[in-house]
Amino acid sequence: MEDDGRYRDGRSDFVRGAKDIAKVAKKQVGKKMGRGADKVADEYTKRSYKRFEEEDDDDDYGGMPASSDDGYHRNDSRANDDEGHSDSTEGHDEDDEIYEGEYQGIPRAESGKAGGVDGVEAAQAQFRDLSAYEAERRKDQEELAEQYETILQECGHGKFQWTLYFALGLALMADGVEIFVVGFVLPSAEKDMCLSEPNKGMLGLIVYLGMMVGAFVWGGLADRIGRRQTLLISLSINSVFAFFSSFMQGYVSFLFCRLASGVGIGGSIPIVFSYYSEFLAQEKRGEHLSWLCMFWMIGGIYASAMAWAIIPHYGWSFQMGSAYQFHSWRVFVLVCAFPAVAAISALTIMPESPRFYLENGKHDEAWMILKQVHDTNMKAKGYPERVFSVTTIKTVKQMDDLVTLGEGAAWHQKWRIKLTSLFHQVWSNFLTVFSPEYRRTTYMMMAVWFSMSFSYYGLTVWFPDMIKYLQKQDYASRTKFFAKEKIEHVTFNFTLENQVHRQGEYFNDKFMNLKMRSMVFEDSLFEECYFEDITSSNTFFKNCTFIATLFYNTDLFKYRLVNSKLINSTFLHNKEGCLLSDVSDENNAYMVYFVSFLGTLAVLPGNIVSALLMDKIGRLRMLAGSSVISCISCFFLSFGNSESAMIALLCLFGGISIASWNALDVLTVELYPSDKRCTAFGFLNALCKLAAILGISIFTSFVGITKAVPIIFASGALAAGSFLALKLPETRGQVLQ
Repeated sequence: MEDDGRYRDGRSDFVRGAKDIAKVAKKQVGKKMGRGADKVADEYTKRSYKRFEEEDDDDDYGGMPASSDDGYHRNDSRANDDEGHSDSTEGHDEDDEIYEGEYQGIPRAESGKAGGVDGVEAAQAQFRDLSAYEAERRKDQEELAEQYETILQECGHGKFQWTLYFALGLALMADGVEIFVVGFVLPSAEKDMCLSEPNKGMLGLIVYLGMMVGAFVWGGLADRIGRRQTLLISLSINSVFAFFSSFMQGYVSFLFCRLASGVGIGGSIPIVFSYYSEFLAQEKRGEHLSWLCMFWMIGGIYASAMAWAIIPHYGWSFQMGSAYQFHSWRVFVLVCAFPAVAAISALTIMPESPRFYLENGKHDEAWMILKQVHDTNMKAKGYPERVFSVTTIKTVKQMDDLVTLGEGAAWHQKWRIKLTSLFHQVWSNFLTVFSPEYRRTTYMMMAVWFSMSFSYYGLTVWFPDMIKYLQKQDYASRTKFFAKEKIEHVTFNFTLENQVHRQGEYFNDKFMNLKMRSMVFEDSLFEECYFEDITSSNTFFKNCTFIATLFYNTDLFKYRLVNSKLINSTFLHNKEGCLLSDVSDENNAYMVYFVSFLGTLAVLPGNIVSALLMDKIGRLRMLAGSSVISCISCFFLSFGNSESAMIALLCLFGGISIASWNALDVLTVELYPSDKRCTAFGFLNALCKLAAILGISIFTSFVGITKAVPIIFASGALAAGSFLALKLPETRGQVLQ
């Protein structure tokens, strides 16, 4: 038996050794074949490049020299042939090869036979190997950043970037629409769903909660599975649940669909800016990322215009019995899903970010996309004969993260292992954002994002609520009062609105086919009266007495009769509906849409100015300067004592603060490296939505009480944000890390 054991051990050692020899031999043969192919391609590239170089001297070509010696663009200029080929094909040489199980804590086969001292030495060697590997990976990333910038210069800026600009702009537009949808439909949805004030508040905040979760999740996934793929998934979730929400009849189901829709759209901002920045050269990046921000404004204008055109048209509705109703506001919700659907359609023809491919060792895929960018731009500029001169691009060494199962494993086990591994990758990538290298930057950016979002979202919701409060105050000031009136044998068949009747006596009167808006009857007597087909809002009977009175097909439910007595009175066929406390007036609805339209349109000048100056004065000056001016503008809120004054202040604040947001978006993109960019952006954007929830909750609680607290909170947050922004590093003129 011992001989059989030794035989099996010797045989397994022999098989293992044969496999290692075969692996090394295969790698060497692959290298030799790759080098031979590189030499042949190199000679062709040199001849093609020189021929076109002598013919063209155009500035748009990127100003590339005839024979570059930087060692990145053509194989003939590389002194070290092994380095170039192994980087672009294998990811590392055999001298630097790491055992694929080391990063999973699996020792080499021979390490198990060593003693305790050998095990410690093996662990130390593994740690040294990992440190050396990380240093090599860091060096590769630095070299890739420099080379990638040079390649983008050669590709130029043209048709490809503008096509991608509109495709990603639609995704950003969908995010802007999502912010406004719930606020516009609430006045109508509360009638269909009988929403209480707490329910309305939850519906308004649930979108921000969903976007907070979505920004963190999709941002982390975009650094692992790709920008384009993640963005398509998130937009698909948004459009599907936005579509379903328009048909949901119950409050809980509608709330869930809007939450899921918010989760989907939450990935839009962090991915869109990261994705687009990786196609932009350094001198174009700040300006064109700022131009991209305009689509968020376009989304707000689109939502306001559609609400204005659709919601007040109550004829655009149908119902199936009393259980299912599809009113005009549901049509509006459906229409608001169109930008996300259009973005999905546009992105299906766009490629993945080549920078993402290079960071993940996919050289050939990245090269093909960069060649597509170059050829598309050159053809559009009238130079179709120009050849993409890059033959080899630096790739970053990869780590073996995934554990593969055998062929016999069940599909659910494979998926469980893949998802678990993906989760650990995303989480570890998130933790690196707080590593010593990025910790100070991350904490500073968290403070700036939080202060900006807390003040901006808090004020932008506080402004409309203040306008509504001023409208109610003005409405209440026009209330008519009647006292001790006696009315007999009179038929009321016209609208009664904004009146208070005290100590009145009504005998044998008829109230038929009319609307009662903000009507209050106090200490009054109704004897032998008849109420038929009454629709009311904010109408109450307080301390009244009803004698032999009939209520037929009305919504004057008993809870509208406060401390009232009913003597021989009857309610027949009451209307089904909700107790509405607010005035239901189409003019008020139009006013809300119009104010939102003006507030969104007011950011246009700020967008234009920030785009033109972003690359001239720098990101930090733009961010701090705009925050300081916004802080000063907050003190003008104390003069907002009328609707027109509040609308003007809303437009002023929005137009100034948008430059801060544009600068903050550009700065966030440029402060983090490509393999952490979406993760960091997603986390900061999730923090932004959390600050928005807090700001909205705090600021709106002071409506009608005091203006001092919102002014102090907003100005203090903006002042702190502008001060901290100046402590951040300036990224203007730097290559994309």
